[in-house]
Amino acid sequence: MNRQDLHDRRQARAWCGGWLLAAGWAGAFPLLSDLGPHRAWGGCAAVGYLLAALAALLLPRRGRRLSVALALAGAVAVPLVALVLVGRGQSEVGVIERSGALLLHTGTPYLAEPRTVAEYTPYLPGMAILGLPRALLDGLPAAWSGALPAAPARLVGDARLWCAAVFLACLLRSAPAGRRTALAALAASPVVALPLCVSGVDLPMTGLCWLALTLAARQRPGTAGLALAAACSLKWTAWPAVAVVTALLAATAGRRPALRAAAVAVGGAALLILPGALRSPGPMLQQVFAFPTGRGDLPTPAASPLPGRLLADLGPPGWYAAVGLLLLAALALAASLLTHPPRHTTAAADRLALGLALAFLLAPAGRFGYLALPLVLVLLPRLPLLRSPTPNPNPNPNPNRGLTRPWAPHSSSPTTSRPARAASKPSSTPWPPACPAPTSWSTPPPNRARTATTPLSPSR
Repeated sequence: MNRQDLHDRRQARAWCGGWLLAAGWAGAFPLLSDLGPHRAWGGCAAVGYLLAALAALLLPRRGRRLSVALALAGAVAVPLVALVLVGRGQSEVGVIERSGALLLHTGTPYLAEPRTVAEYTPYLPGMAILGLPRALLDGLPAAWSGALPAAPARLVGDARLWCAAVFLACLLRSAPAGRRTALAALAASPVVALPLCVSGVDLPMTGLCWLALTLAARQRPGTAGLALAAACSLKWTAWPAVAVVTALLAATAGRRPALRAAAVAVGGAALLILPGALRSPGPMLQQVFAFPTGRGDLPTPAASPLPGRLLADLGPPGWYAAVGLLLLAALALAASLLTHPPRHTTAAADRLALGLALAFLLAPAGRFGYLALPLVLVLLPRLPLLRSPTPNPNPNPNPNRGLTRPWAPHSSSPTTSRPARAASKPSSTPWPPACPAPTSWSTPPPNRARTATTPLSPSR
């Protein structure tokens, strides 16, 4: 077994182990989760991951793409289509689709007087754009809507499909062709497949933030600013990315490109947010900022036992303590960007992931699922590690071993020929002091016999 076969077997065992871990994680949802969509996803995804592990183990060299395809089918395609067709998902899906209908008919995605938690829209107006396909399909005339098959119309209008489309488009736009398999593996992993199938609300913001970081690393401030503007119009938690991208551009391209990206991001986000904000400023302030932080008229369902939530449960002093810690974390992140700005994509993604993780941990209301966003940002710049190295065409560790240096060309003069010099004057080195430029090392040496020389006497 050669070295390449050993490497393939090690890679196959690693991929098999990763899919088995994913299968164990997905298989726990039908046993532990109280949410129906999560249980349905877990059962289907566990089967897909087990088949992917089997394919990676049985086909060490060619089974990687097959295993990724099986994981995508079991963890993304089948559960997503099934959940969409039966109309099951988290409440965020219905919120996005309702906000799209409100934006289409009233010009604002916010209800003036929401009475239940389901009627709140805790997102910025840009999120309602992802709900417009459902509103447009529902608004078709009866003659047209009856001509469309029910299942495809329900699938095309679902907000999860458009959230996933934005996320995947950003990943494909920012990745070279050599990383497509790794990106597909990340999309099939539980950290992406679960939210993609049951809600998908955080994926567009994650993809746009990552795209902005990669564009900034390529020193394209204008397009990076546009990606940031789109992300910042979805959720207010995307605004820390503006500071990170600005610091990255300032450290690598200069102050003017950094200011340009920041101006494009702020100006573009304002154009997307202000129309809805000016039309209903009170409901937007109540639903987007007060409700997610636990200060709204109705309690938020985001009640995971994170540090900020535990502090907020102690009463008003605990809530103010959680907000104070959150502001201190924001100031610390800003100071780190000024003193040690990131200079490449990995450092910028890590800094943004750290800031978002602290924000989710210290927020007065939060969920464990929110932490998937910083985890994806940490994994994305490290995806090349999933690729196998290109096989070395020359397995010999010393490429010059076994090669002999070609002889210098013969001179036309008999007094300066190599045999004559070797016979008339001994040399301590096998090469002449001034050798003409040799031919390429890849050129075989001439088939020329050396002239025998008279051995030197012991006295000489």
